[in-house]
Amino acid sequence: MNSKIRIQLSLMMFLEFFIWGAWFVTLGIYLPNSLESSGSEIALAYSTQSWGAILAPFIIGLIADRYFNAERILGVLHLSGAALMYAMYQAVDFSGFFPYLLVYMILYMSTLALVNSVSFNQMSDPAKEFSFVRVFGTIGWITAGLLISFFNWDSQEGISEGFLRNTFLMASISSAVLGVFSFTLPKTPPTADRAQKIKLADILGLDALALLKNRNFLVFFLASVFICIPLAFYYQHAGQFLGEIGVANPAGKMTIGQISEILFLLLLPFFFKRFGFKMTIVAAMLAWGLRYLMFAYGDTGELVYLLLVGIALHGICYDFFFVSGQIYTDSKAGARYKSAAQGLITLATYGVGMLVGFWVAGAITDSYLVEDGQHDWSTIWLYPSAFAILVLLLFLILFKNEKIAYKS
Repeated sequence: MNSKIRIQLSLMMFLEFFIWGAWFVTLGIYLPNSLESSGSEIALAYSTQSWGAILAPFIIGLIADRYFNAERILGVLHLSGAALMYAMYQAVDFSGFFPYLLVYMILYMSTLALVNSVSFNQMSDPAKEFSFVRVFGTIGWITAGLLISFFNWDSQEGISEGFLRNTFLMASISSAVLGVFSFTLPKTPPTADRAQKIKLADILGLDALALLKNRNFLVFFLASVFICIPLAFYYQHAGQFLGEIGVANPAGKMTIGQISEILFLLLLPFFFKRFGFKMTIVAAMLAWGLRYLMFAYGDTGELVYLLLVGIALHGICYDFFFVSGQIYTDSKAGARYKSAAQGLITLATYGVGMLVGFWVAGAITDSYLVEDGQHDWSTIWLYPSAFAILVLLLFLILFKNEKIAYKS
């Protein structure tokens, strides 16, 4: 891969995740303050990510893999996304906002697979080359959060003045830029045979269900689904929580989590080799439980460091569980089920697991509404903490130690 293509792919990744980070983190602050949304409505909004994860394989499997170049579909989807984001920018209530968000997330979750497809198609050694390109996506997400805080859109004044809606305008403009830029990316033609019969099992990765006959993989699979319930609390309510208790520039503070992702991704090979797969997963789930305890007892005064450390734990929570889980899945799947197994895990976690998690998080948050839109966060955060520890204990008991070959 030459330097020109590397720069193109890096810019593509930067914009892809800049767009997502431009509005997703502060959505939990925007909805209750600007559209007067309830916890259930916030849950409904965030659940669009899960519906997108569930429906995206159909767009990729039925269209992108068969009929059109991936970079062209990426361009069309992002140009469409720009129009949908602008419609969300103009919405004045939740009923006028939600339909656009639902369609947008179905399209956007499809683009996540497309940017990977475009990247891998240009790489002779993805194991070595992809990480350099992908890290620019994390940098893009961090940059978006820092810009929101730089312009003070997420400050108390910015929220009260309605400036936070500008995040959707920023995402709309960025999506339009990436849409146009996508047509200049290296050509990535479809790989599937048009004449080949389409099977639902192939699209959803259902062929990999045979792996569930293995006890350890079944335990890991169920743990992956259930751990998405406490994960949903973070995605859905962390930004709202920080804004509600008066933390200055919550979007900027939340980027600490993405910075820690880069650090713990670099530490993962050492930890995985030294302690093994089981303890890597256990460390991740323990970090989840500790994070929410820190949120429950932290404040904006002397204990603000608990909130910042809780955010910083995002790297170990996410990387140590999901990235090591992808490695484990790949090792168990073998050549026959590699793609199907990864698709099945994605469908189960970001689809089913997160969908249930967003609903549970919204229901619990609504039940602890105190007054004037304020919540009893000290109690709310105890729920995902306890659930994460419960999943951890069950995993410790049920998962039997096994050695996993891993090449860094």
